[in-house]
Amino acid sequence: MFTLTVQGWSLDKDLQIIQADVHMSADGSVLVEEPLCVDVGLPALLYSTLHDTQPDRFAPADAWERMPFFVCGCGDPECRGFSFVVTHKSPEEIELQLVEERSSGGYRELETHIVSWAAYARQIGEIAETYLAFVANLDYRPYYKETVKVVQDLLAQLRHKLQGE
Repeated sequence: MFTLTVQGWSLDKDLQIIQADVHMSADGSVLVEEPLCVDVGLPALLYSTLHDTQPDRFAPADAWERMPFFVCGCGDPECRGFSFVVTHKSPEEIELQLVEERSSGGYRELETHIVSWAAYARQIGEIAETYLAFVANLDYRPYYKETVKVVQDLLAQLRHKLQGE
């Protein structure tokens, strides 16, 4: 069983980041449970519903598909991030690995879970929809300028794939 909730959305106007309370669990194990920056890693999180991912929290901002899914409330992935390797095992299942990234490269595996792709994809799609609705009328200028467009494009791809189920 996989659960991802993101609630209490807010814009830090000075940092131009979106923060929220994040809860992620799999098979009864809590993987994330705290207030974090959610927009820096949202494109990578959404991308993981469609493709295998390997994070690099030290990558430049335009390497959005490599960002940790959630980062420190300050918005800087180098400060602290929740990094996941996602491997699509079959059309029905993904492997979700919580990893600790090393500055010298590579990962230390912390936890691994096999989860339903459909449950994973639907919950992440709902979060992307909520994000887009939340930022629609804000004076919001993310560090990676294409964040909203990338989320819109990936969400359209995900919706298409979910309709094909």
